[in-house]
Amino acid sequence: MDLILAVDLNGGKVVHGVSGKRKNYQPLTWGLSPSTEPGEYVEALSPRYLYIADLDRILGVGDHTAQVTACSALVDACYVDRGCRNPSEYLNIPGIIDIAATETTYHTLHEYPGGYLSIDMKAERVLPTGEHPGDLLKKAREWDFSGAIILNIGAVGTGKGINESLLAGMKELFEKPLLYGGGVASPGDLDTLDALGFDGAIVATAVHHGNIPLADLRRGVWS
Repeated sequence: MDLILAVDLNGGKVVHGVSGKRKNYQPLTWGLSPSTEPGEYVEALSPRYLYIADLDRILGVGDHTAQVTACSALVDACYVDRGCRNPSEYLNIPGIIDIAATETTYHTLHEYPGGYLSIDMKAERVLPTGEHPGDLLKKAREWDFSGAIILNIGAVGTGKGINESLLAGMKELFEKPLLYGGGVASPGDLDTLDALGFDGAIVATAVHHGNIPLADLRRGVWS
């Protein structure tokens, strides 16, 4: 199973996301990197795989395309959620896997020509419709995405762990690569996701706290 470092960008800095309360996000000054400048931050942690959320674009208040592109050159693959509202907003840059997220583009998901679908959740239901994530995964089988992410925004940065009962059976609904992010707190959580058939886990807080080894993040593999 792949290990993918999550990076949230806000105001030109790497910030620590907690529970999707974006107005309260602060620069991540307490972690393993001495810098919150995106390129320096990624170089310090040296992950193999990267997931970037451009929060300014998601909120419609700015753009980190230059920083995203620079960071993507430092890793083997970079998943990018930049708040796309339509397929024309995909970056289509080698090394970047563009993401269409339910939070910003739910009603046009069927129009996207590839990339990854991000099923964004709060309180274990899809944003913005409130449906069960498994029901959306079933729909996604008919769309052109090359993979999907179940992203529990409400659990991001909390370290509260994963909901195994919610995630059980998800992989059986979707034959393409399936990733999970949000609240992953320990090697035990990673073992559970691996046993449930997930192809990757998106992590950050647990790495900075030393609960998930940095060496495994740099290898990009949990096994």
